Amino acid sequence: MLKIIFAAALLLFITYKITAQESTASKQVSTFTIEAPQLKTTKKIWVYLPKSYTENTEKRYPVIYMHDAQNLFDKKTSYAGEWEVDETLDRLNANVIVIGIEHGNEKRMDELTPYKNEKYGGGKADDYLDFIVNTLKPHVDSVYRTKPKAKNTTIFGSSLGGLVSFYAVLKYPKVFGKAGVFSPSFWFTNDIYELMEKSPKVKAKIYFLCGDSESKDVDVVADMNKMYKLLDENRCYCLHLQQKVIVKGGEHNEKLWREGFEKAYLWLE
Repeated sequence: MLKIIFAAALLLFITYKITAQESTASKQVSTFTIEAPQLKTTKKIWVYLPKSYTENTEKRYPVIYMHDAQNLFDKKTSYAGEWEVDETLDRLNANVIVIGIEHGNEKRMDELTPYKNEKYGGGKADDYLDFIVNTLKPHVDSVYRTKPKAKNTTIFGSSLGGLVSFYAVLKYPKVFGKAGVFSPSFWFTNDIYELMEKSPKVKAKIYFLCGDSESKDVDVVADMNKMYKLLDENRCYCLHLQQKVIVKGGEHNEKLWREGFEKAYLWLE
């Protein structure tokens, strides 16, 4: 009987130890929850604070707002691998705060798409961005030592997150001065191209990235090139406010985005 009890206890200990070790988030990462009245829900927010962020200084930091927080910092919560944002920024000794916003699971498509798609629906990104701009950002700016101006505020995401990040710099140019646009789902609606064509001069700094092997059904490269060209027509290329990277063999996954994050961050910095 004692052997059975010991074996069970050992198994429990091993299971606990393995489970405890599953989290890969660095000690610089914490979380909090906040009411999101625009979305009629509560949002879990992940926060990365740089190693230099201490109570002994009044130094302020730029902020990156990122979507799909479950996939950014922790392999335990990721869908198919994490971006390793915290490990990358730790290694760079980066002086930046990252605010990761968890997606709404079955509501993710609604939150990250600015227009409806006839087949897939969606189209509630205005509410999602309203939450970021008018609820989350004021809270972040009041709690953390941030540099709140647009020139120090980046919005960053991949896939639908890339789509909504691009939309955000068009809709809120006085809030977001930079964007990381990875594997953007511009295929979701042609309305995003029409919005770009009608937009006044875009002043945001934008980093585009995609792979050339992302989908058999959608030509992500062609879609991204189309938007890049529209930006060229909107403003002078001589300003050097946009960068485009197409990764040979790159697929639509966290590996592509993880490996592309460092250069994107450094360019946008």
